[in-house]
Amino acid sequence: MEHTQEHEACLEQTQKYCVERPIYNQEILQGQLRRRERTPQTLRQKIAHSCRCSSKKAKSHLYSFLPILKWLPRYPVKEYLLGDIISGISTGVMQLPQGLAYALLAAVPPVFGLYSSFYPVFLYTFFGTSKHISIGTFAVISMMVGGVAVRQVPDEVISVGYNSTNTTYASEYYSDRDFKRVQVAVTLALLSGIIQLCLGLLRFGFVAIYLTEPLVRGFTTAAAVHVFTSQLKYLLGVKTSRYSGPLSVVYSLVAVFSKITTTNVAALIVGLTCIVLLLIGKEINLRYKKKLPVPIPMEIIVVIIGTGVSAGMNLTESYGVDVVGNIPQGLRAPAVPEIQLIPAIFVDAIAIAIVGFSMAVSMAKIFALKHGYTIDGNQELIALGICNSVGSFFQSFSVTCSMSRSLVQESTGGKTQIAGALSSIMVLLVIVAIGYLFEPLPQTVLAAIVMVNLKGMFKQFGDIAHFWKTSKIELAIWVVAFVASLFLGLDYGLLTAVTFAMITVIYRTQRPQYRILGQIPDTDIYCDVEEYEEVKECPGIKIFQANASLYFANSESYTSALKKKTGVDPCAILAARRKAQKKHAREIKKANELKKKAVLKLVNSSSNDVEGSVKHEIANDELPVNGKSLDELEHFVEPKTNIHSLILDFTPVNFVDSVGAKTLKSIIKEYKEVSVRVCIASCSGPVMNELTRLNFFDNTVTRELLFHSIHDAVLACQVKDRSASQTASDL
Repeated sequence: MEHTQEHEACLEQTQKYCVERPIYNQEILQGQLRRRERTPQTLRQKIAHSCRCSSKKAKSHLYSFLPILKWLPRYPVKEYLLGDIISGISTGVMQLPQGLAYALLAAVPPVFGLYSSFYPVFLYTFFGTSKHISIGTFAVISMMVGGVAVRQVPDEVISVGYNSTNTTYASEYYSDRDFKRVQVAVTLALLSGIIQLCLGLLRFGFVAIYLTEPLVRGFTTAAAVHVFTSQLKYLLGVKTSRYSGPLSVVYSLVAVFSKITTTNVAALIVGLTCIVLLLIGKEINLRYKKKLPVPIPMEIIVVIIGTGVSAGMNLTESYGVDVVGNIPQGLRAPAVPEIQLIPAIFVDAIAIAIVGFSMAVSMAKIFALKHGYTIDGNQELIALGICNSVGSFFQSFSVTCSMSRSLVQESTGGKTQIAGALSSIMVLLVIVAIGYLFEPLPQTVLAAIVMVNLKGMFKQFGDIAHFWKTSKIELAIWVVAFVASLFLGLDYGLLTAVTFAMITVIYRTQRPQYRILGQIPDTDIYCDVEEYEEVKECPGIKIFQANASLYFANSESYTSALKKKTGVDPCAILAARRKAQKKHAREIKKANELKKKAVLKLVNSSSNDVEGSVKHEIANDELPVNGKSLDELEHFVEPKTNIHSLILDFTPVNFVDSVGAKTLKSIIKEYKEVSVRVCIASCSGPVMNELTRLNFFDNTVTRELLFHSIHDAVLACQVKDRSASQTASDL
């Protein structure tokens, strides 16, 4: 048995292939291949085709827009229902306290956090493509919403003057300032939802790729610092204004510490106790994850205990602890958001729309990859857009996927969004039936819940060490995203981070890695000569590779690197040649002048010996000039290089623009002047088509210079050189 395995291993090690074929350049290859005939469609035909409707196409579009129609009829009740019920209850138990807590971040009364935990979650069941993510309130988005609400309605402003049909409701339940902030938050949800919906319908799901992982992680880490800072005043029970915009973190910290002496000891004790209980609960859930049937719902336990203690000890009256306060029973009638606010919050809505989508689609992709299904990024945009825009009419603020709740929904056995629907129904029961029971809940308990949920985000500081080892550029993106978002605010910080990430892309294309390739002996494989000892350069041939496309931004650096790496600079060679020619002309001129002097000397001399000597020198061109004979001056050798061929490896090249094509043509022309033949190898079909459209090929630059592979180009150059050498020897 062992002998057989060794024999098979030897066979695998010695497996070879042998292919005998002609040397192909693109001219020969295109001549032997027949292109498929394609009839180009006019714009009218394309529009007519896209507008054509059939029952199959209509059904496909309907299933794409409402994914629930596809999976619900096939729902395996016996296999999935129990897991979805357990998961839905577990997630709903988390939705309730987080909805109340994140409403504080959004600068709106807590009940609006419950609305945001019901309507969008229920809607996502019908329109979402992910089976496991939990839509609802999320710390980062809530913080961004709160920043806009506070900016538009500062603490000092009592009446803003918005026209509204709900002022009676406001005066009955909330202060005028809180109601105005609610109007800002719901209008922001409407606008961000419309933006997401439009991007989804226009198939712009790819915008999330511009929010790279280092950028998102740096941004969310800064957001965690913002969130933590904003909750300090609730934890300590101090009264401070809420700040937004650049340096809001600094202002908040200064405000809190300036009033540290007014700390409410009762609120601090309650808050710290809740933090300890929550951390213990999370640690138990983490350590005994496999043994526990469902995670211990410490958040709802803490809320219940906090509410009971507050009501029993009358913390508000006895110790001045701030509580949640009034929670109206039942659902509110739909109302149109304040449209006149849109111009003032448009930029913020774009940031919230993109960040929200990025969070949701990244988590959705993780679960889809883990469980073996696919998600549609464009449909996710549409689903989030509907959740936010429709939810805004029912007074919910912007939502996205929550990482902590999504992990609970998946780990507790959730198989479909039935679990999400059940969790939203649990929140609905609280809103319509028992919401009033949570009115004595201390705000410091909600602050504790928010702070503990930031634990995972604060762990992202470990990314600094990771990116330091793996990629300095990604580390720079992380640091810029963090610092900019921390000090400039989340909106301007995100814009700065995206701009910097785009600059790094330009930087990478302008500073690619350049290599000279050599051949692994007796193979058709070519590798970097500086990296491997066995790799040898082909005599007289330089193979140049740049791991970037050739376009206006890097064409100059491409040419410079080519000359530096190959050691062949046509301009320098031609300059040396011209200099040598001028020097040679001067030497010849001097020689001619000496000849004239010798003739005059011959005429004027009376000595026969001198006459014979001079005659002999004139006759044989042997008059010395600067120590050289005339024969040596006439034997002028031009400066030459020992390189006869240059091959440009276009394997990494994805596109070439007009500037790149002109640069390429200029390279071929310059090297031809110094007798170096330039070939292009491994040029892809799309790049070939681009070169053709750019009129790259003409009488001097033909497709014969383009080869299917590096090895084809090397063999062709060797054949060409041998032919040229044979011709020269025959002459």
